Amino acid sequence: MKKYKLLAVFAAMALVFAACTTGGDDGETDTTEATDTTEATDTTDTTEATDTTETTAADGGGEGDGDAGSGAILDAVVERGTVRCGVNDVLPGFGIVDDAGEYAGFDIDFCRAVAVGVLGDPAAVEFVPLTADARFTALQGGEIDVLIRNTTWTATRDGQEGATFLVTTFFDGQGMMVPTSTGFTELEDLADATICVLSGTTTELNLTAVFNARGIPFNPLVFADNEQLQPAYESGQCEAWTSDSSQLAAFKSTIEEAGGEEQFIMAEIFSKEPLGPAVPDGDSAWAQAVEWSVMAPIQAWEFGLTAADIGSYAGDDPNVLNFVGADGFDPGLGLSPDSNVAIVEAVGNYQEMFERHIVPIGLQLEGSPNDLWTNGGLMYVPPYR
Repeated sequence: MKKYKLLAVFAAMALVFAACTTGGDDGETDTTEATDTTEATDTTDTTEATDTTETTAADGGGEGDGDAGSGAILDAVVERGTVRCGVNDVLPGFGIVDDAGEYAGFDIDFCRAVAVGVLGDPAAVEFVPLTADARFTALQGGEIDVLIRNTTWTATRDGQEGATFLVTTFFDGQGMMVPTSTGFTELEDLADATICVLSGTTTELNLTAVFNARGIPFNPLVFADNEQLQPAYESGQCEAWTSDSSQLAAFKSTIEEAGGEEQFIMAEIFSKEPLGPAVPDGDSAWAQAVEWSVMAPIQAWEFGLTAADIGSYAGDDPNVLNFVGADGFDPGLGLSPDSNVAIVEAVGNYQEMFERHIVPIGLQLEGSPNDLWTNGGLMYVPPYR
């Protein structure tokens, strides 16, 4: 009898132990997220501290259902009738709201290219302005379908931000700008200087890494966006401004055209900043639709096709015929056969886009990394066949 009583006691203890370790309302499943500090310990780039284990846009494009990976986001976009595109609205050349209240810029045109490719209408896009800190949270949370906001592709962002990066649309690099009157011409001149930088960016990380590696003491002054940073810089709160070289060129032009002090951008580029669109992880159909829509202006440029003449191509190059959808060529990307024609007619080829938005801020295409591969640049897309 004692033997059976003892067995009963052990059985009861086992049940109690199992109940305590099953992870109810305050069990182990919650502490996993609470102790995930791999990115949170990096205090210089807060956008990469986000826990991406929760439900994301990749689980259905923010629409609440669907099988990620099988076109759930693409289906949701088509059903909604608009593409939600995360953008910058205060960066000249890339993304601004103009005097007429309309979004304009290089990245803005790529958003429109996606809208044309997927929905056939350049106006079928909802622009969602985002700060650098908020952009990945918005992508993960399903607030946007695609992020096209001067965002650098890095290993950490690709692996830990729930984002799939696509083709690079602008090859950039980090630089440093100072008022010409300072006489500063190289980074070493900035010892003990206060340097303006945006939070939640690779720029912030690069600044710390490069200056620490060279033993240059400095004081970072961090801002959430350029609307706060620019007046602080112009008022002398910091002696230098570091950002992507394209951004510095844009703001140099803006400051000087407004009658401000002459600016000097140092020659040294001290990082690689490949900028391009990103979509939520897990939906390859959506990623393909976005990527091939974005690549259409680049390929049109290589083929010598412009907004004015792509619709009347009458040659016999088989690759061009595939590109313009002749004879119904359809590679199965979820886009209509004539989508490339519609995209280029709406936004132009890459060169036309660059000259419309980037040349006015002081950057040239010829001879730059953004030139075509056939001209010695890095711009190159897969073949249409």
